[in-house]
Amino acid sequence: MATTNLSSYDKATIPNAKPFRFGMVVSEWNPEITKNLEKGALEAFIDCGVLKENIISWEVPGSFELVYGCKKMIESEKVDAIIAIGNVIQGETKHFDFVCEGVTQGIVDLNLKYDVPVIFCVLTDNTKQQSIDRSGGKLGNKGIECAVAAIKMAAIKNGTLKGKPIGF
Repeated sequence: MATTNLSSYDKATIPNAKPFRFGMVVSEWNPEITKNLEKGALEAFIDCGVLKENIISWEVPGSFELVYGCKKMIESEKVDAIIAIGNVIQGETKHFDFVCEGVTQGIVDLNLKYDVPVIFCVLTDNTKQQSIDRSGGKLGNKGIECAVAAIKMAAIKNGTLKGKPIGF
């Protein structure tokens, strides 16, 4: 569980994002949560210098469909990184477990198969309030955190993020 503000970042530590193109695949399920995550990611991208025309967004019906949506985006769009945005809230059945496990493993598989980083921005909370708190509420916005991760991973993918010597 997040205990710090998910929206905090230091622009000085973020690579130049202007040359990159990003995708977002957003679940339509729980739109009051997923649209806030998307909005946070979009605002962070723009704040970090990504051009609006270099950001594309697709919608899929639910979180389980994120994996296929990301796969199709990788295959049909030239993007440097993708954020998979969804929300699954614990209910009374095992559906939560199956969806969370499937989406998580699917995103792992995409990261292993393709040379396009797919960032996991799927809130898997016990209550709707926890999701609200993490999508622009009292704990910030996970979408912002994931946009920063996408920029850093795009820089790694493109060889523009240089390592730093470790001082002992």
